[in-house]
Amino acid sequence: MAGTDHQPVSQDAPPEGQPREPPGDAQSSTRSCGTVEETPLPKLQLFILLYLQLAEPITSTVIYPFVNQLVRETGVTGGDERKTGYFAGLIESCFYLIEAICVLQWGRASDRIGRKPVLLGGLLGLTLSMIGFGLSRQYWAIVLSRCAEGALNGNIGVTKSMMAEITDHTNRARGFAFLPMTWAVGGTLGPIIGGVFARPADRWPPFRASPFWTTYPYFLPCIVVACISISAFVIASLGLKETLPTVSRYKKSVDAEPRLEDLEKLAHRPDGPSPNAIAEEPRSGLIGTSPPLADAKDEKAVIDAQGEPVEINQEERPVTLRSILVPRVLYPILNYGFVSLIDQAVTVLVPLMYSTSIELGGLGFDPFTIGVVQGVGGFVIGIVQIFTFPYMHRKFGSKRLYIGSYITYIVVFAMFPLNSFVTRRAGRVTAATWALVVAQYVTYVGSYMTWGCIFIYISDAAPTKNALGLTNGLAQTTASIVRAIAPSLASSLFSLTLERHLAAGTLVYWVLCGITLAGLVASRWLPATLRTEGINR
Repeated sequence: MAGTDHQPVSQDAPPEGQPREPPGDAQSSTRSCGTVEETPLPKLQLFILLYLQLAEPITSTVIYPFVNQLVRETGVTGGDERKTGYFAGLIESCFYLIEAICVLQWGRASDRIGRKPVLLGGLLGLTLSMIGFGLSRQYWAIVLSRCAEGALNGNIGVTKSMMAEITDHTNRARGFAFLPMTWAVGGTLGPIIGGVFARPADRWPPFRASPFWTTYPYFLPCIVVACISISAFVIASLGLKETLPTVSRYKKSVDAEPRLEDLEKLAHRPDGPSPNAIAEEPRSGLIGTSPPLADAKDEKAVIDAQGEPVEINQEERPVTLRSILVPRVLYPILNYGFVSLIDQAVTVLVPLMYSTSIELGGLGFDPFTIGVVQGVGGFVIGIVQIFTFPYMHRKFGSKRLYIGSYITYIVVFAMFPLNSFVTRRAGRVTAATWALVVAQYVTYVGSYMTWGCIFIYISDAAPTKNALGLTNGLAQTTASIVRAIAPSLASSLFSLTLERHLAAGTLVYWVLCGITLAGLVASRWLPATLRTEGINR
């Protein structure tokens, strides 16, 4: 951005001749000597949003340590453990599949009734569905509970809309840097909660006294997650502020039914129309473009409770799905789909490959070791995101940082067969094995910067602020569909590769490298700069 007289362009710029409202939360960013002063983040609102964001990764991953055993105990496999993967895969995938179906409607609802009511309703329902999952003993009941979790967790896209609304172009990168960190923390806590608290009667004597814990051995981790959700509900109820502009909701409530007293007040205004003109005007004429109402501007107008005309920007008009199906929105969402697919594949392959025996091409790690590796990795990812992403984003920009981070996924996949070869050749886990594990996770940390970049791209792509919820809803729908496919795709391809010894037992990794390259091609369509950076695309 060269030059000191280049002002950033806001997505909802006011009409000509009117002063621009300062962005941000009552604090504006100012330009001085060619530099932009960063607006401070609203810390309390940011904390609440991040706490709410924890719901998705925790609820989606808490079942991973015990889902296979749970499936066998329902008897649905008929005693054949080889069928476990099919039924467990359905439970894991249905969460994201149902979330994909519902998330767009949650985003649209948040554009109409507000962000806060949608988030609160989802959290309360998520709490009840987690309790239902813990009390389920039949396979069909488990699937229904998991579907309910996905449906009620579909409002997670609304948190990204709120994040965009509580930030401006000066601090948005720093705000969105916390979202991948939250996912990393939740993705780490979920398996830990599921692994530690499952079957408490087998571990802790106090739980053996009650038959409840032997009848429902997986209720404890579910109730722990439910407590996290209900605590988020209470915190959000008390401290979360609505970010959807009030005038947008008010306009929609008075759009269809103007009140008679408003018409009478308008008629008695010196500059208002005559009573006869009002009588002849159709009811929909309250939102019109006549000079007395719109003050000779190409703007819509409504009447407030005091009979005063309130100007409504064109951006406040109702948003349809068709209005956001444009390249500026679809290209970032396409890249979001690739990132979700590739990252979910990594999430599935890490415990699968690490736990496979060395003879079959794995590392032979036990669940505790895998949990420690994932826990430490998630912690490091969160710390790195907070302290490095804003600087990297300022230095390289959204597109260059996204592409550079995305390429590292290829290295992550390539390290799986390399580590398998080194470990199998030695016949045991050696220092070289651990060095490659550390190197793989260090590389994986770098890949996580793609999330912050793509979240910024999607929020920036919304045609208007009024379309922000729907845009994030469409993006979350796409990501949920992909995440529903990725676990079955990666795990099935892994098993097929080992069973038929395809490409010396490494085909799965090269196929995923090829998909990653396809996503790299799609990144070429991302805009070089953001609209909020004040540079034309």
